[in-house]
Amino acid sequence: MRRALELARRGLETTHPNPRVGCVIARGERIVGEGWHERAGEAHAEVVALRAAGSAARGATAYVTLEPCCHHGRTPPCTDALIAARVSRVVYAAGDPNPRVNGGGAAALRAAGIVVEGGLLADEAEELNRGFFTRMRRGRPWVTLKLAMSLDGRTALANGESRWITGPAAREDVHRWRARSSAVVTGVGTVLADDPRLDVRLPGENRRQPLRVVLDSRLRTPPEARLFEAPGEVLILTCANDAARAEALGARGASIEFLPEENGRVALDQALDRLGELEINEVLVEAGPTLAGEFLRRDLADELLVYVAPVLLGVEARPLADLPQPASLAQARRFSLCETRTVGTDVCMRLRRAASAAGEADSAAAPGN
Repeated sequence: MRRALELARRGLETTHPNPRVGCVIARGERIVGEGWHERAGEAHAEVVALRAAGSAARGATAYVTLEPCCHHGRTPPCTDALIAARVSRVVYAAGDPNPRVNGGGAAALRAAGIVVEGGLLADEAEELNRGFFTRMRRGRPWVTLKLAMSLDGRTALANGESRWITGPAAREDVHRWRARSSAVVTGVGTVLADDPRLDVRLPGENRRQPLRVVLDSRLRTPPEARLFEAPGEVLILTCANDAARAEALGARGASIEFLPEENGRVALDQALDRLGELEINEVLVEAGPTLAGEFLRRDLADELLVYVAPVLLGVEARPLADLPQPASLAQARRFSLCETRTVGTDVCMRLRRAASAAGEADSAAAPGN
């Protein structure tokens, strides 16, 4: 199963909107076939591994990182392929939360006389597909909020100068995070101030580009913005009913969608729900202190990706996020440190909401609440 997880990771940047899945076919301790799902519309991991195994799959055990699918989508059910190959046993890591599967794959295999076991390295498999699991369970994507700051928690000088706080290695690392994300989200303030491209610029041809999403309540995105020079799609979510501006942005290739307004801005909950409807699994938010603070204040960021540069910018510099001061330290937002890495001259930290806060947020997101 660990080998199957290694294979699944090969699809980290390419399988959107499908989950990353690996499969190993083994007879005893001898591997006779293996494969992984590369991209939507192409063969699933089980089918690739069965093709590699050929007749040796008969009577063998299939180790797969996600419960095999049992429905017709862009490809036929993997359960049919496993049954036709006459494997004797299927071991899967995590159950598939997709309502079209959700135990149905295991049931179909058992009905065909195949021994089925689940739960082996389930946590690792779910972590690899945290966006897919979040979308299936909550109807919205997994949100990673990217932040870059100085040692004293500042993101730019008082005049707005911010290029570059972090070094080239950290910026390259951000491109890898964009590459694995289904969408990159920013606010119109960042577009106006920094004119970013928000695309993936890494070696390699024909890279999948994430959907670039701009939250722009008044349609202030300039048609000449660099967003439109980069490959890939641009989606602007707005509250403004301005036909002329919408037409000008549409002429540059942007898709415009209207969402409810909340306190003068695009409603974030509805924006995330809409991205879920668009089959967006993982979102990387790259925004200024206002939008970053709003994601934090509303507990909408599942994970923080924080790059810390060894530089001090001083008290007049701009803060990391616009947040109200808590009434006491006991009420401060707290996070758990998941990972710390040195990236060039900088430090990268991954953090998630402390267990109590995450539990409250999941409860609030559950149907009927």
